[in-house]
Amino acid sequence: MAWAYRVMFQVLYHLFHHIVWNPPVPMRIFVLLGTILLYGTTGFVYFELANNPELTWSDGLWYTVVTMTTVGYGDFFPKSAGGRFLVGWPVMVFGIGLLGYALSVVAAALVTSKSKEIKGMSSFALRDHLVIFNFPGLAKVERIVDELRLDPTIGKAMPIVLVDEFLEELPPELVKRGIHFVRGNPVRDGTLSRAAIDSARHAVILCRNPIDPASDNLNVTIALAIEGRNRKTNTVVECVDPASEELLRKAGSDRIVCTSRYDALFLSQELLNPGVQEVMDDLLSATGGQQLYLTTVTRETTLGELTGPCREKGHVAIGVYQRGAVHINPPSEIAVGQGDRIITIGSKRLPEL
Repeated sequence: MAWAYRVMFQVLYHLFHHIVWNPPVPMRIFVLLGTILLYGTTGFVYFELANNPELTWSDGLWYTVVTMTTVGYGDFFPKSAGGRFLVGWPVMVFGIGLLGYALSVVAAALVTSKSKEIKGMSSFALRDHLVIFNFPGLAKVERIVDELRLDPTIGKAMPIVLVDEFLEELPPELVKRGIHFVRGNPVRDGTLSRAAIDSARHAVILCRNPIDPASDNLNVTIALAIEGRNRKTNTVVECVDPASEELLRKAGSDRIVCTSRYDALFLSQELLNPGVQEVMDDLLSATGGQQLYLTTVTRETTLGELTGPCREKGHVAIGVYQRGAVHINPPSEIAVGQGDRIITIGSKRLPEL
């Protein structure tokens, strides 16, 4: 039984040391506030009850609160010397000081919390959110966030978390957009837990250095870390070297975007067909004009049968995406099965067809 007494003694010592001798700030404020309220209420009733027999304890409490907050309605005030100097003065001096101290503690806590979030030291309990990994530059991240916010799939309501190891502080432009920030190694479980990756709906992995093929190695590691925690997360990964695409697929990435391949295509097509860049910018950007959409088909049909419903909703059907193959401008008789996607151009996203 000796060990039980030792444990009990240690628990009592811990409680006595941390609560009695060094109590936390909220408890300290609560105890002091209660003491002042009790002193002011009882003192006011004790000294003023002889002059006003109708006084109640609620009147004393009301007087104390009004005096502490410097409101001073004047409906209750001390008339006796004891009520003025032994109750009124202490309540005013200590009450106002305590109120100022409490407000300063609250303000400091709010500033500290906001500073921790901006510096990436906070943890987030989010669900169905989007996580962006790596910070290649402000302009690129801003453009991605703005484009995603314009589409109802993401919208303005879905929380977005940025994860980066070397960004010291979240830029004000991203703070205004409501972006959360987690600073840390993106492949470590601690960082992923702080970003709530286990309940994330989407993840976008950007290349830390878009001109360095070695950035692909980090993205492969991040993709593996995400898949190890949450296979349901829809992961889109950017890569520099086309040779990294196969490795990213094996790592579990849902979609891969190789920027170097598209750079070459845009350059060559702009040379052969001047104006292609403006056309693609209009089709791919959600800021205005017409966009490309891939809409899931829920029944067995043909492209010709879907053209009419699409046209009624302001869309032009230009192709079919089925079994990983793209068919642009196919014959109208082409069969379209359940789960295939029809490629259209329109001003807003279509529901399932």
